[in-house]
Amino acid sequence: MLRFSRLFHTTPRRNAQNLTEKIVQKYAVGIPSGKEVRMGDYVSIQPEHCMSHDNSWPVALKFMGLGAKKIHNPRQIVNTLDHDIQNQDAKNLTKYKNIENFAKSQGVDFYPAGRGIGHQIMVEEGYAFPLTLAVASDSHSNTYGGVGALGTPLVRTDAAAVWATGQTWWQIPPVARVELRGSLPHGISGKDVIVALCGVFNNDEVLNHAIEFAGDISALSVEHRLTIANMTTEWGALSGLFPVDKTLLQWYKEKRLPKMPNDHPRINSTRLGLLERQLAQNDAALRPDNDAQYAKKLVLDLNSLTHYVSGPNSVKVSAPVQDLADVKVNKAYLVSCTNSRLADLEDAAAVVCPTGDLNDIRKVAPGVSFYVAAASSEVEADAKATGAWDKLLRAGCTVLPPGCGPCIGLGTGLLEPGEVGISATNRNFKGRMGSREALAYLASPAVVAASAVTGHIASPAEVIGQPDAKFSGIKASTDTQSEEAPAAEAADSNASAATESGTEILEGFPSKISGELVFCDADNVNTDGIYPGKYTYQDDVPRETMAKVCMENYDSAFGDIAKPGDILVSGYNFGTGSSREQAATALLAKGIPLVVSGSFGNIFFRNSINNALLTLEIPELISLLREKYSSEAAKPTRRTNIFLTWDVAHKKVVVTEGSPEGPVILEQQVGELGKNLQEIIVSGGLEGWVMRKLGTQ
Repeated sequence: MLRFSRLFHTTPRRNAQNLTEKIVQKYAVGIPSGKEVRMGDYVSIQPEHCMSHDNSWPVALKFMGLGAKKIHNPRQIVNTLDHDIQNQDAKNLTKYKNIENFAKSQGVDFYPAGRGIGHQIMVEEGYAFPLTLAVASDSHSNTYGGVGALGTPLVRTDAAAVWATGQTWWQIPPVARVELRGSLPHGISGKDVIVALCGVFNNDEVLNHAIEFAGDISALSVEHRLTIANMTTEWGALSGLFPVDKTLLQWYKEKRLPKMPNDHPRINSTRLGLLERQLAQNDAALRPDNDAQYAKKLVLDLNSLTHYVSGPNSVKVSAPVQDLADVKVNKAYLVSCTNSRLADLEDAAAVVCPTGDLNDIRKVAPGVSFYVAAASSEVEADAKATGAWDKLLRAGCTVLPPGCGPCIGLGTGLLEPGEVGISATNRNFKGRMGSREALAYLASPAVVAASAVTGHIASPAEVIGQPDAKFSGIKASTDTQSEEAPAAEAADSNASAATESGTEILEGFPSKISGELVFCDADNVNTDGIYPGKYTYQDDVPRETMAKVCMENYDSAFGDIAKPGDILVSGYNFGTGSSREQAATALLAKGIPLVVSGSFGNIFFRNSINNALLTLEIPELISLLREKYSSEAAKPTRRTNIFLTWDVAHKKVVVTEGSPEGPVILEQQVGELGKNLQEIIVSGGLEGWVMRKLGTQ
């Protein structure tokens, strides 16, 4: 996929780097001596660790399909089983056994079903560690930013490349500085912070950005930081990095180090001692430089927050809990990598048992099911030791094993048609947690517990009998000074100069791509809409079936309207959501050679390059089509009788009516599709390209 709106490096370089750039600098390979990496750079990276979960077997198949025999660095790779652990059918158990056998044969660290969610294991076991780069073939790798690690998602093909070569590619995103000022009111949590951020800054302000949190951070617990970092994914960001400070160091000393054996390779006194010395010396490696550049700066006043709820069926729509008090609930969920740590379980337990007296328990309301799963077996054991687990059981909660379960739409307790659910998870996309005819809301563990007890969306204060603090609105602001504007101006002149010389076309790559536009007029079309989650972890879905179910969660009529050879055009942030690679391959199976959008989700961007699906960002085309059909009845999918031709050699797009040779209604220069990316496409994607590099094709 090619995105031509990211234009950088036309302003003079300076020595100053932000923290994201500093961490990438440590893990970049093959860069010239003395080069300082910057936002916008494409770099080869060799991450400290790379985690995969239930998709480890598909990754292994890709790895072996590349002709690779031995994992490049077994200590770099982590395999966990967490998504579909309730599924005991023979096919799933065989896949799980295949993953375990492969990991053991390769000497890879392996964590079986029931040990916990992969992201939680990465934190507990120190694979994600301050100032390191840790990746995973899952979209919530952002979580690692809560402990000061740069965590970002890869897709399956990237993971296979890391297994085979130790490295993959990454484009350093524009970096946004998010300043948190003040302190949280009593009872307000990290979940309220990130739900508020998603709701207030809901116009793609941080789409495809890396985020660095700053400001009054020290009072935020590490658990709050992990939750906030986790859901920067839903905010549209590629990472959510918190600074390394004394609060984090103390957490490691008190919460992690005592649980580790003396010879633990990642969390040990030596490593923590180094961090402590760096903090004492105010080491520049721990922080951004004073004059570091940022693409934008946002500010949130923590003092102004209240319990916030997002939904229904959208993370970008949110409201104070009091505004939703008339919404009845059928199911409540305290599960997932977002909010199932010990502090979360204790917050919920304090709602169902506010006095601490086990004889004074607030029961789950009649007609409501409340599902609870710890983030890991360690968390569950700790919750049992503190008594939080017993309180939740006495309240009438249904216990699920430590894993993803209903968050991904798998296992027990899914939403049925017409039901309303409130969840402490991270996504409430339509159909993700069950029926597309259900409504899903997201909230903090305390609000979820209060809602389960009252039978409607409720503040914990309603259960405990204490009034909520007065809420007068969230205070947030945007620093409009951006560093992208001058870059864009200079890049325009660079593009004009480059147009004169044309683009060299590799043998086997088409010089022109043309087709009729099929318009799916919606923003934020997510990967669940493109390829249904229920097929994601089935590894033997025929190409014909993939083509048939393509876009069915978005529009069930899409399959009959769209034809092979059509060019799909949609709104902004197309392909947001999970890391499923099938979102790209299903479109290819349908015969769609090119997707055009106002902007794309970054994981979809990676999947497109890695699977040889071409895309273009052309916001002007979206505006043109929306204006053209503004007076007509809305349709989720429509044929347009409008044609687009991409002249790759001359870096130009021409849009015509009636036929490719019809009247021109839009003509625009686009960025260059260079030979390096052409080579990946001609190779059939990243797998083919890696095979060529390995000499196994």
